[in-house]
Amino acid sequence: MLDTSLSQIGFAIAALVAAFAFLKGDEPERIGAGAFLLGVFATLLLHDRTALTGIQWKVLAVDLVFLGVCAALAWKSRRSWPVWACGFQSIVVMSHLLTLVDLRPALAAFYVVINLAGYGVLASIAVGTWQAWRDRRAESLA
Repeated sequence: MLDTSLSQIGFAIAALVAAFAFLKGDEPERIGAGAFLLGVFATLLLHDRTALTGIQWKVLAVDLVFLGVCAALAWKSRRSWPVWACGFQSIVVMSHLLTLVDLRPALAAFYVVINLAGYGVLASIAVGTWQAWRDRRAESLA
């Protein structure tokens, strides 16, 4: 999955956002970034490149677990970014379910939706980390 330059750029963006969350974020941001990276690595390991049709159950399971993490963060945290991340991850899960109900979206469209929703999750984590960092700096200056 990291065989094209675009996938390598996407992975680099994910690594940078996760590093930013680990260095400057609070506990919810670190949990979200860590779960996202674990999901990326699990998807790399479990993705069946030979299956061009049908649902990839292992990847769906990984995406459902990450949706659960986002939902738990949205429920327990007072921050707004987990709600946005949960929404974007719900789009990913719904894309898997489209193939389950046999709507057969084009494979390219399926991957575009999943990748764009993944970038939405990353943007949510990045914005949440920036807000946590900004709030912490404002408290230390006051």
